[in-house]
Amino acid sequence: MNTKETFFNYITEGNVCKGDFISVGAAMLNGETITNALVNIPLKTMNRHGLIAGATGTGKTKSLQVLAENLSDKGIPVLLMDIKGDLSGIAQPSPGHPKIDERHAQIGIPFEAKSFPVEVLTLSEQDGVRLRATVSEFGPVLLSRILDLSDAQSGVVAVIFQYCDDNKLPILDLKDFKKILQYATQEGKEEFDDAYGRISTASTGAILRKVVELEQQGADLFFGETSFDVDDLLRVDNSGKGYINILRLTDIQDRPKLFSTFMLSLLAEIYSTFPEQGDSDRPELVIFIDEAHLIFDEASKALLNQIESIVKLIRSKGVGLYFVTQNPTDVPEAVLSQLGLKIQHALRAFTAKDRKAIKLTAQNYPDSEYYDTTEVLTSLGTGEALVSALDEKGRPTPLAATMMRAPMSRMDILTDEELKTLNSKSKLVKKYNETIDRESAYELLNKKIEQAEADEAKEKAKQEQEALKKAESKQRSSTSSSRKSTAMNPIVKVLTSATFIRSVFGILTKVMKK
Repeated sequence: MNTKETFFNYITEGNVCKGDFISVGAAMLNGETITNALVNIPLKTMNRHGLIAGATGTGKTKSLQVLAENLSDKGIPVLLMDIKGDLSGIAQPSPGHPKIDERHAQIGIPFEAKSFPVEVLTLSEQDGVRLRATVSEFGPVLLSRILDLSDAQSGVVAVIFQYCDDNKLPILDLKDFKKILQYATQEGKEEFDDAYGRISTASTGAILRKVVELEQQGADLFFGETSFDVDDLLRVDNSGKGYINILRLTDIQDRPKLFSTFMLSLLAEIYSTFPEQGDSDRPELVIFIDEAHLIFDEASKALLNQIESIVKLIRSKGVGLYFVTQNPTDVPEAVLSQLGLKIQHALRAFTAKDRKAIKLTAQNYPDSEYYDTTEVLTSLGTGEALVSALDEKGRPTPLAATMMRAPMSRMDILTDEELKTLNSKSKLVKKYNETIDRESAYELLNKKIEQAEADEAKEKAKQEQEALKKAESKQRSSTSSSRKSTAMNPIVKVLTSATFIRSVFGILTKVMKK
């Protein structure tokens, strides 16, 4: 039995699946594709998370597209973070190409052009379903971690939320949160001091500055109503295909704080609302995070710990997370260790640092007698990748350099007209794109302040009126006394004159008479 036959048996036996699975391509040996040596990923382990990595132009996005399409075909909904804006073409079938046919003939999988049900989502004012969340839904702990607050500042945020709960003040958007922060150390200072203890103006000032920083990245568009219901990510169309929800993020590439804020809030809500799945045969939802380094680059230690915790826990809810980035080192080790599926496209060694990174990357994969992993990583062509998955028992499948299958949908974006047509048919656009600004903490506190000012003015007017009455009463009393004094004046004058004359002028008169 020659090496090729031995390798074929090694790959096919290691990729046997009793349950449902996805075939991503065929294994390669010494640069040659071994037809029908299919590399399979069991649906049962697709909630164990994964990584798609590789240098620019090596085919990462197309691998992401292949996985998303096949999951949708199996009735599993998908959420894609589309940073570069090149995934909307999934809504249209591939036009086909002779090179695609040639590739699939080598792999041993017939090519079929298909379109898939797509919902376009947005965090900004771009066309699509508007995603929003309220500040109250974040809660004090998550909000404090996103704002990277100190323990003392986090305590202030907890007190703010407690006060709003106690006084039935909804915190829906950032202006609500800023208003209650100002109120705590200004108009409502005595009320807070009595009920919750003194709140430092230095702490509230620092928190306000963090909120303003978040606002500058566009978070004021994200916080508010109508709040997005994560159950709407789980829709299936009439033909049984899972919806592929594409979140367009082309206009927030330079705003990683907003991106990480959204991601963390989404994962936290999914974890808190989705039921436990246990050892399910298929995932409930699969999320692909393109340009994943945007989440981690500027994340604080507290935020990274939160992400790590959610990655560990959320798979029990039947949710798979797939990080797409250029280099595995973009993902923290604590998260990387949780990723069961790895699709590694080619890496390029231009510097000594690059070569060192490639050696470290090679150590993330199982040893193979058929490959020098470090060498293969730099020699893979476009649309080829090293693939290591987990079998149905959670064991690593054989490492395989793989000729990846081509996407069944268009490998390009939708035109403006196609996008407009897609959105016009969307039920979710009608549900979420109306901006609601109902009465919340901002308005209620302003009313409370206005009422307090009105009461204060009324009390002041009352005091002034009472003071005026006292003054008038005093004046009347003084006038009465003055009148009595005036009536006595002639008598006083007579007595005074007589006395004066007698004492003075009388003497003078005597003198003059002499």
